[in-house]
This record gives sequence, structure tokens and C-alpha cells, in this order.
Amino acid sequence: MKKILVPVDFSEYSENALKVASEIAKKQNAEIVAVHMLGLSDAVITKEEDSMEGMFFLKLTQKRFVEFLDKDYLEGITIHQTVKNYKVFSEIDDVAKEHNADLIVMGSHGSSGLSEVFVGSNTEKVVRTSAVPVLVIKEGSSFNASKAVFASDYKLESINVFNRVTSIFKLLDIEVKLLYVNLPGEYYLSTNEIEQRIANFIIHLHGDEKILPEDVTIYSDYSVEKGVFNYAKRIKADIIGIPTHGRKGLAHFFSGSISEDIVNHSKLPVLTVKI
Repeated sequence: MKKILVPVDFSEYSENALKVASEIAKKQNAEIVAVHMLGLSDAVITKEEDSMEGMFFLKLTQKRFVEFLDKDYLEGITIHQTVKNYKVFSEIDDVAKEHNADLIVMGSHGSSGLSEVFVGSNTEKVVRTSAVPVLVIKEGSSFNASKAVFASDYKLESINVFNRVTSIFKLLDIEVKLLYVNLPGEYYLSTNEIEQRIANFIIHLHGDEKILPEDVTIYSDYSVEKGVFNYAKRIKADIIGIPTHGRKGLAHFFSGSISEDIVNHSKLPVLTVKI
């Protein structure tokens, strides 16, 4: 892991993310790219008479950046700062690609309706669109995670995500507990059907990511979200890992809405990787 991208709105939520990013950066000897989305109107940017106003906001933001990044916990870490006039949070993915970021660490308070930038809806947009793994940090700013729940549907299309998530947790020295949530109704599978799917998944895994069928816990609940949260609570997990289809998902597991609900409602940090 060489570069970690942190979206910054100068709130306590983005500082929580910055602190966590600094902990990871120190362990991985990685650099941090802090990005602020200025979000000025097109009029301010394009009209000549408004150019001075645009420059004022840009200089003000740069000054706030210097103050915001003047933290003891960032000492020894190479920090890059960038200001973009983006107003659509899906464009965070463009910044991540521009800087070859390996991970996005983002603060969020979920869907409580407060007026900071990183409300649930904006975090969801990043989770939904980012090709780069996203670590969403909630309340608190320490990151002493030692045990993770990774929930998957164990379909073959999820193999790449499985490999990416488990490799990130391995880098962070986090033990991974594997989970399949079995649902009632039309999505219900018998134990035998689930075991066959998991066995087929294992056969197609490559490298040193081999697992045994008994390494996957089959947990029944009324929704994927409830199953993930209840199992995480049962084993006292510190972090949740989930795949997401974004808005393209046709499968019932980890479609955009399910993944976003987990990110929004979880009190634990959530690592998402797009399928």
C-alpha cells in the first residue's frame, strides 16, 4: 500500500478519517493524499467578474488546509494536498486514479441528517462509484481493529473482491471471519446448496487465499444487513468488509442499496470493494 486518499471537509468526521489514515500510513510506509472539494458554482469559475471571488475561496481553502494538516500525528508522513472544484462525489474516484491511490479513507456519521459534507448520502456516492477500496470510519478515530467480518455471496464473480479484501486485511494484520447470510423467502438456499456454492468458490480461488468450507459461517437472518450486524456483534468484530455492485447489481446480495445501508447504519468501520 503506497498511497491513501482522504477526502477532507475540515469537519471532525474527516479528521477521524485522517487519524486512521495516518495510523495505516505509518504501518505501511504509505503517503497520504488529502483532497478538498471546493464545489464553487460554474458562474464563479467562468465569469471574469467573479474570478476574484474564485481566487479568494481557493486561497482560503489552501490556508485552512495548512492549518488542518498541522497535526502531531501526521509527523513523518508525506502528505500531498489537492483542491478540486468538484461538486459530485463520484469524482473522488477520478482523484484516486489520478494519484494511483490504493485506498480511500473517508469519515461519515451515517444518516443522522447533520449538515456536514460527509453525510451518509455522499459517503454512499463514493462507495457506489469508487473502483478503489473505501474504508469508511464512523464514531471515534482510533483504529485498533484485530478481527473482521467479511460477508460474501460466494458467487464466482466475487472472487476478485474476496482476494482484494482479504489481502488488505492481511496487510493490516486483521483476522478475517468469513460469513454467508442465508435469507428467507425466494432467496433461501438449503444448507446443501450453500455448501456446494462455497465449495465451488473455493475450487476457483487462486494463490495462497485458499480456505476450507468450514471457514465460512452460514448465518440465517431476515436481511443481509441484520445478518452482518448480528454476526459481527456475536463475534465482537472490529470492522466489516463487504463487496458492492454499485447501482449495477442485479443479484440480491450486496446490490448498491444493501451495501450502502450497511455503510450508513454500521457503528463499526466498513471496508467496501466494488465487484
